[in-house]
Amino acid sequence: MLVVLLGTILRVYRSIYRSRPEFILSAVVVVCYHCPLTLIFTVHAYTMTDLRTSSISPDDDNFERDLQEMLEDGPNLNEITSNVQGGTPQSVSATFVEKVGPFSAGTSSSGTTSANNYGSGPSGSRLTRSYTLPPATSNVPLSNSGSHSSGRSPNGDFIPKSVSLNAQSKIETLKEWSVNTFKTTKQFISERIGKATKTVDVEMETSIEALRETQRKYANILRLARAMTSHFYNVVQTQKALGEGFSELAQKSPELQEEFIYNCETQRTLVKNGEILLGALNFFTSSVNTLCHKTMEDTLLTVKHYEMARLQFDAYRADYESLESGPREAATQLKLEETKRKYEEHKVKFDRLRSDVQIKLRFLDENRIKVMHKQLLLFHNAVSAYFSGNASALEATLKQFNIQLKRPNAEKPSWIES
Repeated sequence: MLVVLLGTILRVYRSIYRSRPEFILSAVVVVCYHCPLTLIFTVHAYTMTDLRTSSISPDDDNFERDLQEMLEDGPNLNEITSNVQGGTPQSVSATFVEKVGPFSAGTSSSGTTSANNYGSGPSGSRLTRSYTLPPATSNVPLSNSGSHSSGRSPNGDFIPKSVSLNAQSKIETLKEWSVNTFKTTKQFISERIGKATKTVDVEMETSIEALRETQRKYANILRLARAMTSHFYNVVQTQKALGEGFSELAQKSPELQEEFIYNCETQRTLVKNGEILLGALNFFTSSVNTLCHKTMEDTLLTVKHYEMARLQFDAYRADYESLESGPREAATQLKLEETKRKYEEHKVKFDRLRSDVQIKLRFLDENRIKVMHKQLLLFHNAVSAYFSGNASALEATLKQFNIQLKRPNAEKPSWIES
């Protein structure tokens, strides 16, 4: 089968490149270079296919002469057999390159083609293009073979050291997170069904519960204040439209012009004072919203971290107490020391977060009293001044708390002023 295949390939090459026999020789060199043992079968195949042809042209004579010269310069059968049986691909290729040197370009010691020696052999005028290819079984590295420290072995295999270290660290992090999540979930469920004890700080729990109740009440006040502001805004807009209607009727009804003008001026005064009150109400709702949903929420976030640390601390405490009360064996001694180390780490974390919660609760209470004292005074003075009709007291209230109203027709400040 191999003989027929090689013979067919040579016949096709001969029919295509009849006037260029050097291409056929190059094909023979490539095939024989990769497998020197096929050189004999190649000659035999070509001879068998030649017997079937009806006539032999002068080009065929030239090809046979060139092939005969190549066979004379090539390795003998003993060398081929010894190289195939015991030689490595590098030794086989080196022996073949030495024997068929006139038909190939000069090569360096590493097997790469040298451009300076190309076509410099005796047959350079006949072989216009010839290469010395590396063995088919050789490993071609993707980079310099000397860079072993960058994660490559001497034979060119890639060893991803940095990738493996990064993946290993991520796996360790995921493993630690999974263990902590499992332990805290188990501790939480055990506390719910009454099978585990929990660390309780009565004073701390009372303060946290009072903070949550205070946040709920302040959120309710904020909701009502926003509703009042929204409704009062609609009242002011209605008064503004009513004053414009009175002004139009005063121009069209001369007999009622004086009465319409009185009512128009009254509505305009109410709109002016109403916009001042709206500014005070908006300032009040903004301050309460900051206190309720930012300051208190920040403290409650620390409380959540504290409660999670408490769960982890109790989970590792239960494991440590279970191992400590059990039998002291050599197999469990190492596990006991590891559990004790993690128990102490979570105890330090739990104590630190408990101290943070206590400090934040104290500062939050002081800040809440200070802010609400100012806002409640503003709310009282503004509402009482508006509904009593004391416009001067209403304006004085805004000046007292440094509240700037945004007029609808006011020009925007320039970029220099801003």
